[in-house]
Amino acid sequence: MIFGVSLGVTVLVVVMFSLGVAAWARAGGGVPRHRRGRSDTVAAGAAVVCFAACLAIAAYGIDLIIPG
Repeated sequence: MIFGVSLGVTVLVVVMFSLGVAAWARAGGGVPRHRRGRSDTVAAGAAVVCFAACLAIAAYGIDLIIPG
């Protein structure tokens, strides 16, 4: 049971991070804001959401490991 959950969460984090990197690249990465279109802004927002989800999962894992 624990192995399955750990494997599932690991795969989820890897997929979310990969989607975030792909969305960030589609958004133009470091292109200035005034040169972006609407779809680039949506892609940048999706990247931020994916990275935030990865950060939240990692923070929760650290919270489980380190006693409060």
